[in-house]
Amino acid sequence: MDFEFKNNAVGILEETKIEDGFYILKFCNETPTKQPVVRQLDSSLLQFHFCTKGHIKFNFNNGSYSLSLNTDQSLLLYNPQVDLPMNLEMDTDSILVSIVISIKKFHSLFSSEADYIPFLGEGNRDKKYYTDGTISPSMNVVLNQIINYNLHSSIKLLYSKGKAYELLSLYFNRPEDADIEQCPFLVDEENVLKIKKAKEIIIAKMAEPPTLNELSKEIGLPLSKLKDGFKQLYGEPVYAFLFDYKMEVARQLLASGTYNVNEVGLKVGYSTSSHFIAAFKKKYGTTPKKYITGLHQ
Repeated sequence: MDFEFKNNAVGILEETKIEDGFYILKFCNETPTKQPVVRQLDSSLLQFHFCTKGHIKFNFNNGSYSLSLNTDQSLLLYNPQVDLPMNLEMDTDSILVSIVISIKKFHSLFSSEADYIPFLGEGNRDKKYYTDGTISPSMNVVLNQIINYNLHSSIKLLYSKGKAYELLSLYFNRPEDADIEQCPFLVDEENVLKIKKAKEIIIAKMAEPPTLNELSKEIGLPLSKLKDGFKQLYGEPVYAFLFDYKMEVARQLLASGTYNVNEVGLKVGYSTSSHFIAAFKKKYGTTPKKYITGLHQ
């Protein structure tokens, strides 16, 4: 078996299988302590790792050697001679997106352009290949769309496959003007950081979120740039993103069994239970009470 999951912390992993030998993995450590991630991967697989937030330590050879990956850094690992299991330590508040793809599948994507990809060229195919790099703004957009997926579950596989291909394309296509052609605003890393700050603010204040004007002043961006940049980076407008986030928080709180419907509604910013019930039904097609009942059937 080329891909095996082992002793990973609960709730830290989301795996999407695109097809045999092709996976997207999302790791998110929102706990107050460092978390280990251990996963067996064999030598036929290429590993693309993208740290979008925090700090992640990659351990090799039973901990005798390590590499660090920080915010907006990437790492490509391939060694056809030995297996390269994932053995990570994730700092708190860290996010990692990984694409794992078999060399056979990957080579089929570039067969006519093999010389363009260094480790696919003649004479290099049996050699190990490690390289680190920075995540470009356009790659950051795709990574955030992968992380914050909120479309219907029936199209998740199709969407994920498209985004995985898009991310790989951007990874290997880095002319100086590539990002400018795609999105001039997001080529400025300072703008990207301000948009990310806006997301953190509305999440922290989701029960009583600021207006868009207040938010634009707080992060130091004009309103139009906040609206356009947020949609570029996260795939939807500010309040649409916040609505989806609030509903996901509400769903998790209901599933925990710790709070009743009224309490959950208040926690995510609804002053009346009727408004919360209507919002929940709009998102999930069922009422909070029926959702809870369904969990115990």
